Amino acid sequence: MAVVTTNPYLEGPFAPVTEEVTAHDLEVVGTLPPELDGRYLRIGPNPIMANVPDPATHHWFTGDGMVHGVRLRGGRAEWYRNRWVRSTRVSEALGEEPAPGERHGGMDTVNTHVIGHAGRTLALVEAGARPVELGEELDTIRHTDLDGTLPNGFTAHPKRDPRTGELHAVAYHWALPHLQYVVVGVDGRVRSVEPIPLDHGPMVHDMSLTERFAVVYDLPVVFDLEGAARGASFPYAWTDALPARIGLLPRDGTAADITWFEVEPCYVFHALNAHDEPGPDGTGGKVVLEVVRHERTFARDRVGPADAVPSLWRWTLDLDRGTVTETQLDDQGQEFPRVAEGRVGLPARYGWAPRIAVGGPGDFSSNDRVLRHDLVAGTVDHHPAGEGRQVGEAVVVARDGAAPDAEDDAWLMALAHDRGTDRGELLVWAADAPGEDPVARVPLPARVPFGFHGSWVPTAG
Repeated sequence: MAVVTTNPYLEGPFAPVTEEVTAHDLEVVGTLPPELDGRYLRIGPNPIMANVPDPATHHWFTGDGMVHGVRLRGGRAEWYRNRWVRSTRVSEALGEEPAPGERHGGMDTVNTHVIGHAGRTLALVEAGARPVELGEELDTIRHTDLDGTLPNGFTAHPKRDPRTGELHAVAYHWALPHLQYVVVGVDGRVRSVEPIPLDHGPMVHDMSLTERFAVVYDLPVVFDLEGAARGASFPYAWTDALPARIGLLPRDGTAADITWFEVEPCYVFHALNAHDEPGPDGTGGKVVLEVVRHERTFARDRVGPADAVPSLWRWTLDLDRGTVTETQLDDQGQEFPRVAEGRVGLPARYGWAPRIAVGGPGDFSSNDRVLRHDLVAGTVDHHPAGEGRQVGEAVVVARDGAAPDAEDDAWLMALAHDRGTDRGELLVWAADAPGEDPVARVPLPARVPFGFHGSWVPTAG
């Protein structure tokens, strides 16, 4: 048998960087909007050299977490920092004492999302680990159970209700016979936990939220016991034995109140948005979901999500008839979709997603733009990243004074890889000017490996 010595998630723009970097007074090409006062943060896997994985078995999702940040204020880029999130094995590799805080089930690698909530900066991951609280300059403060209120692990994709400020999440762990619908209050403490009995161990990467429902994605990627026994670093796999279905859990209900709808077999890592279209009396009617749909994943390729080219779809769930209408909105490859934060769970006109590679994880020729979907008109524009640049997830940041329903009265922010310099770059576009170049670029002193998710965390007060 041939020995595997390569892995696309350890090479090229995915390759881990080897140092923590601090740089001040960064160059700005163009003009940064002076109203932007805060930190753009993004996280992703970055295996530390002492933990270099076996290329034959390394899964993209399991690398040590590294958070990257750019501090903006008054039209200046004051600093860039990258820091490993201190799991136990990262602390050991760096010769440091372990970061404080209880670990859930011995799991503490956090590498998938970073958000601001209740005055804290939290790095997040799914499948069992606690959130990790980070400092203003991205140092690891503690692994946290949210002041003793989080019973198990959390998720990488909580949804913030723009009306209440609360976080809504669906969490899972292989050893639990249920999912958990978790609501975190504006004080940063868990307000409620509702178990959702499911004993087949589904991987639930994301959820959706509407004004009436928490949306549960029970899709046919499940815990692979045989893979775990063989030592797989990420033991989840596609199965043809289970249906793909969507659950609507009333936000004030229990698991007994869930209504399930079957859809064609697929997997959804990321939902763009969801909203209600209730009947005249406020009940029944429809729930509309916009999702990035993978025909399948972790069936052929077991080290990353490269089995099929994902595209944007709309599922319309008819509560009165118990039916689902499935409609493809765009056939371009895309992932990491976002809407304006003020429209989460509400009808949204616009959604943004970077176009992604169409030839597998080693093909980066197509992710040179952020797509802008007009979900009402059914049209697609784009924001170009520029020659030789490959762009990731774009975060939507409302302009000062923007009305809640003016979704594109905003700035878009994303990290890109500049192939010419092999370094990272922060890009800022005007969200209401598709087709135009970024209003500002901030070249960074180091490469930022292709990673996952991030947030704009404004300065408090």
